Amino acid sequence: MNEDVLNTPGHLVSLAARAFARLSEDRLGPLGFGVGHLPVLVALENRIATTQKDLTRFARIEQPPMAQMLARMERDGLITRTRDKLDRRSSRIALTQAARGRLPRATEAVMQGNRDALAGFSEADKKMLVDLLRRLIGNLDRLATTDGKPSKNEA
Repeated sequence: MNEDVLNTPGHLVSLAARAFARLSEDRLGPLGFGVGHLPVLVALENRIATTQKDLTRFARIEQPPMAQMLARMERDGLITRTRDKLDRRSSRIALTQAARGRLPRATEAVMQGNRDALAGFSEADKKMLVDLLRRLIGNLDRLATTDGKPSKNEA
């Protein structure tokens, strides 16, 4: 096997993502959150999304895993669901007071994890890394579409 494949951006980004996920899980677990909760928590806190469909789109998670995560979050007292007054088939999702109360500590834990992981990087390095990763994600999103149709995560 060609060892160069282990030095490709795809492999290295994957390794970094898994390491960041482990770091975040270790820091978020004591607060009752998981790393997968972060996009949902942010979207609900900032009122970017309030329905499962919108959360799915925002977090780039397929519907079945999102439904499972929301069920666990509801069971764990992190979210509440109420029937949408305009569309009875849909529910509005909101953070509970308990989740809101722990969210600032969770945000700080994740931010500190990022600061720790990027120790020794200059501010310019950090900005460049973020810019490069956003461009990479944009390219990958474009590759995920076929015939100009949105990928499953964008639909």
